[in-house]
Amino acid sequence: MNKQAVLDQILSVLHSELAALTRAAQSSFAAATDPDSKAENKYDTRTLEASYVARGQAQRVAELQQAVQAFTAFSARTLESGVTITLGSLVTLALPAEAAHYFIGPFAGGTEILHEGTEIVVITAASALGQKLMGRRAGESIPLQPGLSAKITTVQ
Repeated sequence: MNKQAVLDQILSVLHSELAALTRAAQSSFAAATDPDSKAENKYDTRTLEASYVARGQAQRVAELQQAVQAFTAFSARTLESGVTITLGSLVTLALPAEAAHYFIGPFAGGTEILHEGTEIVVITAASALGQKLMGRRAGESIPLQPGLSAKITTVQ
């Protein structure tokens, strides 16, 4: 797998999410500040609720912007295949029933892409699995849960 192509695809997904969420945040802000949404009585909380939604969406937009900047900042050196797992590594784990593919990213954990027919999940170094993988090498096994381990088959 080409790591740069994987990174480009992750960025494409993040840009799409960012564009959609930005539009939603703008709509929520407009609903919260619309004069027609003024409370009709003391029990009418539509404006307050809309402002909470707008604030939450604005925070998520800021998080996605930060993720896009962090993924864009990966240099060719960061993406070089290494011996140990670090930020920017593309890792394949052999599980009892299948193989799982992960990209160790700075943000956007849980983002999934389908690259050349292979599902790749972005995980962060701070995640439970990320913590178990960081600094490991191909050929090592990591415990996933009691009685279940996975072997690191490739590190790119």
